[in-house]
This record gives sequence, C-alpha cells and structure tokens, in this order.
Amino acid sequence: MSTSFEIGEHLPALVDKMVESYYSDERTRHIDRTFLPSRAEVVEIIQLMLELAYPGHYGRQNLTRHNVQYHVGELLPKLGQKLFRQIDQALCYQEELNGRATSGRRPCDGKARQLTLDFLERMPRIRDLLAGDVQAAYDGDPAAVNTDEVILAYPGVLAVSVYRFAHELHEMGVPLIPRMMTEWAHTVTGTDIHPGARIGRNFFIDHSTGVVIGETTEIGDHVKLYQGVTLGALSFPKDERGRLIRGRKRHPTVHDRVTIYANAIVLGGETELGEGTVVGGSVFLTKTVPPHATVTMKAPELKVRQNLSDQHEAESDEHQGEL
Repeated sequence: MSTSFEIGEHLPALVDKMVESYYSDERTRHIDRTFLPSRAEVVEIIQLMLELAYPGHYGRQNLTRHNVQYHVGELLPKLGQKLFRQIDQALCYQEELNGRATSGRRPCDGKARQLTLDFLERMPRIRDLLAGDVQAAYDGDPAAVNTDEVILAYPGVLAVSVYRFAHELHEMGVPLIPRMMTEWAHTVTGTDIHPGARIGRNFFIDHSTGVVIGETTEIGDHVKLYQGVTLGALSFPKDERGRLIRGRKRHPTVHDRVTIYANAIVLGGETELGEGTVVGGSVFLTKTVPPHATVTMKAPELKVRQNLSDQHEAESDEHQGEL
C-alpha cells in the first residue's frame, strides 16, 4: 500500500482557488508591490546585535584580548550590511505604502545608509544600558549565580536586550522593523514590550512570562517587574467615525525604584506610580499612587473543604483498625 500523496489532476483547480483567495482580500497579501523587510533577516540581525552586545556569550566563543578586535572588525560590517538592506526595504515599503511611487529606483538608499551608521555608533551606549539591566537582574534575584547565567539563561534579560535595540531604531524613525524585533522577543520569551515605550536604566523583569508594556509607557530607573504584570491602556479614544485615535498617551508612568509584583495590572495614560512605590500581586490599579506607597489587595477569604471520598476512606481505615 502506497504511503505517498500526489495532487495530480486536482492541482490546477487548487491553485486557482488559492490565488482567487489572495485577490479576494488585500489585507492578507503582499503582491504587485516591491518592498518589505524580511522576518528571517530581522531575526539574523537580532542575533548579530546580541553577539556584538554580549561578546563571548552569543556567537563566537573563546575570545581573547588578542582576537576580539579582529572579531568585531568582522562582525560590524556583517551586521551593517544586513541592517542596511532591511532598513532600506522598510523605508521604501513606507514610501510605497503611502502611494509615493519608486519607479524601480532606490530612493531610500542614502537615508538607510545614514541610519545604519547612526545605529552602529549607538551600540556602545546601548551596551552601557544593557550592563545596568544585567546587574539589576543579578542583584534582584537571589537565585542568580553570576552575570553569565543572567545573560545566557534569563528570558527577561533577552526581552529587554531586544527592546533596547528596537527602541533605538524606533526613535530613529525606522518603520516596521522595531516592532518585528520586539514581537520576535515576545514569541521567544513571553514578554511583550512595545519598542515605543521609554524605559530607564537598571530595568529587570523577573521570570518574564506574560508581561505587557504598552507603547506610551514611561518607566524610570531601577524598576523591577514580576511575571504577568500589565502596563496597559484603560480605554482607546475614538474619533467621530469610530476609528482609534493614535498617538495619545494611553499607558502608565512608572517612576524610579518602583516594584510591581506578579499579575498586577496598571492601566491608563494618566496613572502614575510615584517613586519607591510597591504594588502587590494581582492588584488592579487605574489611579495615581503617591511616592513611597504600598498598594495591596485585601486578603481573600479562603475555604478549605475536605473531599468526601477521602473522608470516607479515612473512616473506613479507622474502623478496620478497630477490628
């Protein structure tokens, strides 16, 4: 009995149906257009950025003072070329999307080159921020053995690292790519940080999974979040036609040295957490909290009921013991 599959004479009809579905809804196709960043290339760029940011931890190992100069000399052009191509695609994609024809030319070439160079020049400053984040993770988790473990094993550190790269590109005006980067990190780590969020120094997300940080969130220095924290929007303002109004501050402001425990939800663009505030687990908060305050939920009333079958078994065992 054959285990192979052949479409055979059904192929033309299946092709026609599939192509017809492409043209029935333009929202899910990218046809008859030229420019679009490559998701696979963007992921490769992230890996190269990580290798550049954390030498010896990502990519090539056994680096020494004698060969690191050569290693960086190889790595920078490789990252630069890939990043340039994708920024060029993203800029031209935006032009094409806005109806500005390219006529087969590369009108974004010059700007893409300058943005790529600007980003590479910012990498030492990004590394300085990442060093603070790594230290915050080590200081904030008594289970951490050393900073090597933090870099290699902590998903929160990976999510914040990719956010730092993406945020710089977002601030520079690069379309689409920053969001692709942070959503890749979201897929890998379970942490969703919009590249537009503004996050200060020494930031740590413990356990990472389920954290959401919205686009207009502002976070100060030395802030620590636990798993499941949401810094989100309270509502989405709409215009007279019912369309979402974009560009307004919708997400909270978190000042320096705030700690937010697991599964807390803080919503609203006018909501602020004052310096030194502690927000307890599972708190739902839509109002501003003054500095050095502690916000907790009232302890729930717990009920413990013994399983009846277990009780009967226990009584039966007791009677047998009497016999």
